[in-house]
Amino acid sequence: MTEHAHSIDWEFLDCDAAISVGDLVSAAAGGLPIYRVMAYTNGRAWLRDVDSGADRVTPIRDFHWKASGPRR
Repeated sequence: MTEHAHSIDWEFLDCDAAISVGDLVSAAAGGLPIYRVMAYTNGRAWLRDVDSGADRVTPIRDFHWKASGPRR
């Protein structure tokens, strides 16, 4: 995925209501790591790093960008 990270269009995430399972999110537009949202509830997301496959659970407010357009 990292070789394709530069080709992702990012949109600013100004509220957590815009998050859905399957979305790609990052703390910085075009930045790494990029995470796929696996589950989301009560402001917390289960995220999977698209490169390493590592999982983490964290408040979604820590991520300010999500990929726009078709998911890859």
